[in-house]
Amino acid sequence: MFTLKEDVQIRPLGDAALVLQVGHGIDEAIHKRVKLIMNLLESHPFEGLIETVPAYNSVTIYYNPVDVYFSNRKKDNKIPFEIVKNCILELLTKSVSVESTKERIVKIPVVYGGDMGPDLEYVASYHGLTPSEVIELHSSGDYLVFMLGFAPGFPFMGGLNQQIATPRKDTPRLAIPPGSVGIAGSQTGIYPLETPGGWQIIGRTPQSLFLPNQTPPTLLQPGDRIRFYPITMEEYNHHLEVATWA
Repeated sequence: MFTLKEDVQIRPLGDAALVLQVGHGIDEAIHKRVKLIMNLLESHPFEGLIETVPAYNSVTIYYNPVDVYFSNRKKDNKIPFEIVKNCILELLTKSVSVESTKERIVKIPVVYGGDMGPDLEYVASYHGLTPSEVIELHSSGDYLVFMLGFAPGFPFMGGLNQQIATPRKDTPRLAIPPGSVGIAGSQTGIYPLETPGGWQIIGRTPQSLFLPNQTPPTLLQPGDRIRFYPITMEEYNHHLEVATWA
C-alpha cells in the first residue's frame, strides 16, 4: 500500500481543466500511477468533475467551474482551480494498492507487407533485417496501451523491440487506410480511421477499433496488453465478411 501524492505536480489548463504531471517519458511504472489516479477519481469523484483523460505521464481533469464553485461556496471563496486542486491533493493521500489495476489482453490479427504494409521492406532494410524477421519481432511483442489519441480509438503503445524501432516518415501520407499497423520511433499503433499520418506502415488488421455504437466506443483502452499475430489475406477477407454479417 502507498499514496500517490509524492512528486505529483498540478497546473491549470485554461479555466475548466487542470493537469496532474506524475513523471516524464514513456515508462510502465509511471503508467501504473496514471491508472491508479484514474481509478481513484472514478471511485471518488468530486462535484463538477466532467472527465479524466490519461496520457503517457499525466492525467488531464476537466471540470465545470460553476458547479465546483457553488458546491464549495460555504467553505471558502477560492477559485475553482484551487478548489479542485485541494480536492485532488486530499484524494491522493489515500492509500492504494497496485493490485487495483487490471490488465486485459487483446489479440489483434495482422496481414503484414504487400499493399497492406507498404513500409515493411523499408523497415527491414533500415535495420538490416529481412521482412520475415521484422514480422517475427513485431508479432512476438507484448505491447501496453499507454493512451488513446490523435483519432478516435488510436492506441499509442509501448514495448516495441528496439531492433525494429524506426523514425516516422519525412513526408506524411495524406491518407492511411483504417486498420493500418505502424511504427513510429519506439512506438507501434493502429489507425482506426482513414487519416493522414507519418508512421511506417507494416501491416493492416481487419479488426475495427472505433465502435461508435458501443460503450465505450473504442475496442482498446489504456492499460490493455496487445499481442499481434500474422494472418493470411484469405483470413483477412474472411474476418471482414464475418464482421459485415455480424
